[in-house]
Amino acid sequence: MRAMFQPIEFFIGLRYTRAKRRNHFISFISLVSILGIALGITVIVTVLSVMNGFQTEMRTRILGMTSHATVTELRGRLDDWGSLATKLDAYPQIKGSAPYIEGQAMLINGQLVSGVSIRGVLPQEEPKVSDVGDKMVAGQMSDLRAGDYGIILGRLLADALSVGVGDKIMVITPQASVTPAGILPRLRRFTVTGVFEVGMSQYDRHAALIHLDDAVKLYQMRDGISGLRLKVDDLFKIVPITRQLENDLGADYWISDWTRQHANYFRAVQMEKTMMFIIMTLIVAVAAFNIVSMLIMVVTDKQADIAILRTLGLTPRSVMSVFMIQGTFIGVFGTMLGIIGGVLLSLNLEKLIAGLEGLLGTKFLSPDIYYISDLPSDLQSSDVVLVASVAFLLSVIATIYPAWRASRTQPAQALRYE
Repeated sequence: MRAMFQPIEFFIGLRYTRAKRRNHFISFISLVSILGIALGITVIVTVLSVMNGFQTEMRTRILGMTSHATVTELRGRLDDWGSLATKLDAYPQIKGSAPYIEGQAMLINGQLVSGVSIRGVLPQEEPKVSDVGDKMVAGQMSDLRAGDYGIILGRLLADALSVGVGDKIMVITPQASVTPAGILPRLRRFTVTGVFEVGMSQYDRHAALIHLDDAVKLYQMRDGISGLRLKVDDLFKIVPITRQLENDLGADYWISDWTRQHANYFRAVQMEKTMMFIIMTLIVAVAAFNIVSMLIMVVTDKQADIAILRTLGLTPRSVMSVFMIQGTFIGVFGTMLGIIGGVLLSLNLEKLIAGLEGLLGTKFLSPDIYYISDLPSDLQSSDVVLVASVAFLLSVIATIYPAWRASRTQPAQALRYE
């Protein structure tokens, strides 16, 4: 029997938690506290998972069209790119490299005009650094052949110009040509050979691909290119990789990575995630501090019990531990329910949203307005641990004052009217 009562504070705290009370309102507040903490944690875990999903989806789409890093010379062009590509391919962290030429142009189809960013690529090398070949909705990357002046458009761009595969469009570049008639803009007629869709209007509406050799002629690059695009084995280790390349290649080269090219966007997403976590944590804090009112009522209700325990030799510190254990148990129980609910909801969120959209016959995220038309969810264990730790800490803090008040109970005064 002795072992059952050790430690005595833990035994009494749990007994107060599960024992029937004369005041049922106390039990109601305990239930509200548990449900409030559980609901708040469920919301936090779900929201963070959705934020992670959006961040991962956007990063995948952006890097699927661009690259992990680019290398060029400080003067803005790269001449001997073949030897540099061979040198870079020797790095074990670099999975592939591909040359490119980047330029601005105006596309014209009759009365329809649109400004675009044109990228010259080698169709056989491009799959090493991007996934645009897997995003083709018409035609193939291999349809780009040197000298044929073919062009691949984003889906939204093709719709804006009312063109499809096989149609002709006029491409006008800022570079001017000197002719007997004067200085005229450089223009060339291209044939649409394909259409891609990556799911971001930034690229689907304002990007086009042509063959690298055709881009050399169109932008008068001679034998030079804009630079090399790189793909690494771990995109989250891109910063130390680019630093190593900067040290190895010297000051004549300029190296940029995806964290620099899209720094503002990813910084904004991370800040939004942080602010959402702080705001949602306040919900848990409100629920956790319901424990304060509940424990104060319990302390008032148990004045006689506390006095008897004190006369039997229980120290003020032990009395304080009893009520801290009781409040912490409520917080832990609510946290466990919230974590279970948040994990289950996050793992099944996409199916639930799809079913709800089918039931209501509507689309919550219209693809015409939003970059991402689905609601992605990416549950990360680090977020779950962080949320659970914060909720546990808030629950413990909420028990300190009521437990301290209980420890200050004087036996003589408490038993005076008993």
